[in-house]
Amino acid sequence: MALTNFIPEVYAASVLTALDTQLAYGSLGVCNRDNEGDVSEYGGSVVINTAADPTIEDYVPYQDMIGGEASTSPQTMPLDQLKAWSLDLDDADRAQARDSGDFVGKIGLRAAHLLAKTADAYIAGQMAAGIAPANVTAETSFDTPEAAYDAIVDLRTVLSENDVPVDGRWAIVPPAFYALLLKDPRFVSGDALGAQTRSTGVVGSAAGVTVIESNQTPDGPGAGAGKMIFAGHAVATTYVDQVTKVEAVRLPSQFTDRLRGLHVYGAKVVRPTALAALDWVNGPAA
Repeated sequence: MALTNFIPEVYAASVLTALDTQLAYGSLGVCNRDNEGDVSEYGGSVVINTAADPTIEDYVPYQDMIGGEASTSPQTMPLDQLKAWSLDLDDADRAQARDSGDFVGKIGLRAAHLLAKTADAYIAGQMAAGIAPANVTAETSFDTPEAAYDAIVDLRTVLSENDVPVDGRWAIVPPAFYALLLKDPRFVSGDALGAQTRSTGVVGSAAGVTVIESNQTPDGPGAGAGKMIFAGHAVATTYVDQVTKVEAVRLPSQFTDRLRGLHVYGAKVVRPTALAALDWVNGPAA
């Protein structure tokens, strides 16, 4: 075989690691991975147990407490997203591939990039379908930095009114929205985080909400060409994934190796009120 040094386990681990670093909606901190056990094959499911709130009562010395039974509300999340990729390498191209450095590693990075885009779009769609309807702000048009920053503040208010934890709040926005934020002095402040925002353009913070840029923001439900600006916390959505199969096989009728992989995953909104969203249209205020 041309790929004599191919080790499936190492390659699968490298693809999954690279995939994790490129996810936005599926990144740790945006979704939780609390239920990410062993995903051995496609078609399985994960049972998510959400504990009920304890009872708060008045305490009277020397009297028994009423108490309450600990209970959970199980939800089932199917691991029904199956995405495969493949790439063929003919023996005649072996020398060129060897000269190009870590050819297999480069394929892995590219596969991870494409898998991450597909998974992110799916997770964003799950958020759009699972969010509490009352937490979605109707289609709104604006194209000024001040309005963009104020919109993040308004989403933050929705989260606060639903008792969403303050630490770990995030918002995911498309590039055009992020560009508006970069023009607002409150976003690119003079502190250390503001300096990081100005130098990298990757992440910043608006009113205590970590802002992440993504090209996978879903379309808004309104009639215009809006995008869903989501804010939330990791408690809202569970995401489970695994590269379950990565292998190199020899094609029987060619002098060719085929690299291929299978990505299995699933996502579910388990706390709909821990998300807030705005249907944003990039244009002058109506």
